[in-house]
Amino acid sequence: MRRSDGRAVLGLVVAAAIATALSTQAGAQEKIWKHGLINAKSDAGIFLMVSTRDFAKKQGLKIEISQFKDDQLALKALIAGELDSFEGGPQGVFAVDAKGGDVKLLGCHWVVVPHGIYANEKVTKVEDLRGKQIAVSAPNSMPDMLARSALAKFGVADTEVKLAAIGGDNDRYQALIGGVVDAAVVSNEYQPVAPKNIHLLVAGREAVPNFLRVCLVSTAKKLADRGDDAVKFLAAEMNALRYALSHRDETIALTREITNAKPDDPRPAFVYDDAVRHQAVDPTLPLPTDKIQWIQEQMVKAGRLKAPLDLKTVTAPEYREKALQVVGH
Repeated sequence: MRRSDGRAVLGLVVAAAIATALSTQAGAQEKIWKHGLINAKSDAGIFLMVSTRDFAKKQGLKIEISQFKDDQLALKALIAGELDSFEGGPQGVFAVDAKGGDVKLLGCHWVVVPHGIYANEKVTKVEDLRGKQIAVSAPNSMPDMLARSALAKFGVADTEVKLAAIGGDNDRYQALIGGVVDAAVVSNEYQPVAPKNIHLLVAGREAVPNFLRVCLVSTAKKLADRGDDAVKFLAAEMNALRYALSHRDETIALTREITNAKPDDPRPAFVYDDAVRHQAVDPTLPLPTDKIQWIQEQMVKAGRLKAPLDLKTVTAPEYREKALQVVGH
């Protein structure tokens, strides 16, 4: 081999080595963060905005999102180590930690519940639900607790109705319009498309104003191992939520894309406008002590918790505080 040929080969080897090193370095800079959430619905543009643009990339993360039928399944995946975080109701955190778990609330973004109790034409007031069947979800889930709390507010004991655990929102909605149940706790996304014989009996934001719909959750072990990444993830979420709330058309378009909604489907715009109108989403990811405490009190009253827990043991506010500094709030 001639010397010039050797130099050419050497040059190619060096170039390949540099390219590999740069590729490895780029991969190392962009860490994977596995996050779980409930199956995409007409609010998907808000929930999944963090997976678009460069919100995560700017923080050095690549977010991999897994969807679940309900937050109970997502919580199990988190505990099993399959996720780094997930978003769901805070009641599951109390249930796990009361049994010695190490699950932590990092912050809450959907702070006003969009769900409500919808009913058929035979039910005109909450008191009419006595003896009737109401579709909810798993014990300790948001639909289950919303129903119990709303009933209690109107003087109806949960023992006076039949609470049926029926899957996700769409399952409960189908059970209602199919006449299987007399009422159901479902998202407001069904309101603009519901048949004439189905109506909103009581809005969740009115019946249970202290209810928190969605909080970001992780475990003490994950936070100990990946605390810096948790801060970066929260910062990405903050920026994405802030963007979603200020870019209506783009967020609604993203919802349509994710859910394959038809152009004339009114639900994406209805849900977005309702969330903005009622200031349901807070991009600063607060940890409202009064609301978290209220949820715990309801669980104690319902016998789901034997005794209240110290809120300091179920929250990890320091990661949110660091994230706020990162995004400049």
